[in-house]
Amino acid sequence: MTLLRPNETHDPALASWVESANDPASDFPIQNLPLCAFDPHPEDDEGPGEEHLGVRIGDSVLDLSILFQHLADSRQSPHDLPGIGDNADEDTTAILADAIALGNANAVMSLGPYGSALFRRCAQGLLRSEFKTEALARFLQRRALRRLDDVVLFEPAVIGDYTDFYASIHHASTVGAMFRPDNPLLPNYKWVPIGYHGRASSLFPSGMPVRRPSGQIKADDKPGEPPSPPVFGPCKLLDYELELGFFVGAGNEPGETIPIGRAAEHLFGVCLLNDWSARDIQKWEYQPLGPFLAKNFASTISPYAVMIEALAPFRCPASPRPEGDPTPLLYLADADDQRLGGFDITLEVYLSSAQMRAAGAEPLRLSRGSSRDMYWTPAQLLAHHASNGCPMRPGDLLGSGTLSGPSPESRGCLLELTWDGPGKPRKPITLPTGETRTFLADGDEITLRGFCEREGYRRIGLGDCRAIIEPAV
Repeated sequence: MTLLRPNETHDPALASWVESANDPASDFPIQNLPLCAFDPHPEDDEGPGEEHLGVRIGDSVLDLSILFQHLADSRQSPHDLPGIGDNADEDTTAILADAIALGNANAVMSLGPYGSALFRRCAQGLLRSEFKTEALARFLQRRALRRLDDVVLFEPAVIGDYTDFYASIHHASTVGAMFRPDNPLLPNYKWVPIGYHGRASSLFPSGMPVRRPSGQIKADDKPGEPPSPPVFGPCKLLDYELELGFFVGAGNEPGETIPIGRAAEHLFGVCLLNDWSARDIQKWEYQPLGPFLAKNFASTISPYAVMIEALAPFRCPASPRPEGDPTPLLYLADADDQRLGGFDITLEVYLSSAQMRAAGAEPLRLSRGSSRDMYWTPAQLLAHHASNGCPMRPGDLLGSGTLSGPSPESRGCLLELTWDGPGKPRKPITLPTGETRTFLADGDEITLRGFCEREGYRRIGLGDCRAIIEPAV
């Protein structure tokens, strides 16, 4: 697959007429161009606001909806745009133009790897520095380029379904050791990607506050005393989970599968995902069917779908399996996926309390890890999901599950970070203000960040995924 390999669109020498994108420290150079959906005139809205389709470039957003309407009005074809040439056929270009003009991100995703590569190539051609003197470039700069501070960003697509996996063996092992010290990993973990169906209606865009949930909570029973009944009340052990989300591109028909050798072609892009978790509610309710109300009250996603092709220079081998681990079954085994099915994305978590913000203190970095440590690749997650004929649709989101590494500082949630071993009390995290945390307090703001760096290529970022905790009702 060409999307597994870098091409001319990743050339670090490419520059843009949007000067902020040429800063080496920018997460959004012309080599990135993630898809986003936004309201270009939030000051005029009394209701939900209009939604346009765009790409992030430097400190701005390029409004592709306005651009392609302009092309239609002037009877121009996207087929003739710079950077396209022989890389497009008329039919796909026309479908892409219609989808963009309508602001339909899901329709863009449905075109598969060829269509998404064409989408990125179109945007890149329009933004290249040598295009600056053209009339269309002047139109773009005057009418279609919006400063990020002047727009409101939404979720990158309409997410019809959301599934969360458990793809980090380090997270699974650490959490398993808390409850089963002698048997941390259940026997199915190394054979099958574990997941559960989430709630798409409670996926929220970055920046939207998260309300502390309430639910049934059951205190631990004391030896020699009768069991205590559960109570209903606000969650006391609220946690974040550092995850990646993978957007499905072209789907499959009911009853059909997505073979592992083609699964990478069915993935459109990547975002950051915070799957908020109420640990005390979860502890009481999860048996025997797994997560429910402890998980489905809120999950926050970053506002950009960083396209799979943009991440080609940062592909890496699948995480090596320790000696003695089983080889994946044939429907999950593919040589190319093992060779280049992983992503080298650095992932960070920051916490800022209300007291820290009042004092002007910088957010505290809680952890730093990498998606290289995923036990199952994104392609394996998708192939397994569709292996029983489950129909996947454009815009569906697959969560990686909490991404933790082998070291304590790379743990992806407070449940792990504050754990000090079996039978020991939790070890609080001390904030710059002297406050301590074992779990989240009201007013805390959690920010997830992700980026890729490799010598010979431009840095690529995933943006921020953030939310502040509000008190329970």
